Amino acid sequence: MAVKKILQVGNQTLYEKSKLVDFKKDDVKSLMDDLKDTLEDFMERKKLGRGISGPQIGVLKQAIYIIEDGVHLAFINPRIVKRSKEKMMVWDSCFCYDVDIFVLIERNRDIDVEYYTMKGEKKREAFSGPLSELLQHEIDHLNGILSYQHLKKPMRIMKRSEWEKQGRPYITQ
Repeated sequence: MAVKKILQVGNQTLYEKSKLVDFKKDDVKSLMDDLKDTLEDFMERKKLGRGISGPQIGVLKQAIYIIEDGVHLAFINPRIVKRSKEKMMVWDSCFCYDVDIFVLIERNRDIDVEYYTMKGEKKREAFSGPLSELLQHEIDHLNGILSYQHLKKPMRIMKRSEWEKQGRPYITQ
């Protein structure tokens, strides 16, 4: 439908909790099309990115769109219902930082997520590794949380240029 402006860190909307999508009242297809178009545009321009959520385009609705290895995934009203005890350290960035800043944070290696499809079908799936990390990042957005809020040590932050110089590390353990 349309490429939307991505809100940048500091915009107060990013720190608000999103409301549930109402399949009877909300135009789910338009919202997901806007997320898809905005994600594809960003990926093309910045050569990075895998997912986007409603709050990042100023829509406080619980909707996430992901493109991972060419597969398009839509998550509506997602919630994490199970987290592994095993953790991983990941270099996380965000469209809200214009993918110019990366932060090293801890995420659960595996999660189970309950969500609805665009057709309103309820699902529960297990995710691990990179997709687990990405869903945790996007679900955080729905709760008004940005990845830098998970930082435990200030030295765990780097600019994109340095991240690329170091070989684009992703998961560190």
